[in-house]
Amino acid sequence: MHLRGQLVHRIVPDDLGSRVSVRIALPDGGFTDIVGVVESWAEGVLTLRRRDDSTVEVAEADIVASRVVPPVPPRRRGGRPPQTP
Repeated sequence: MHLRGQLVHRIVPDDLGSRVSVRIALPDGGFTDIVGVVESWAEGVLTLRRRDDSTVEVAEADIVASRVVPPVPPRRRGGRPPQTP
């Protein structure tokens, strides 16, 4: 038996400023995922700012699934806590 997940497009223009994950269809028939903060959404094109501060434009028509995701957790400083023997 083969189980398939359902692809759901859950983000809307009101999610401006939210961190999202979008799965887009590629021309070769595959998919790729992009995670970033929605900076703009106009005329069917979203601009997402990635963690490395780069931006990417995504055509709304290419999105096959999307959702709002939690913010990136802050990085820890100082490494791991000391271990007790």
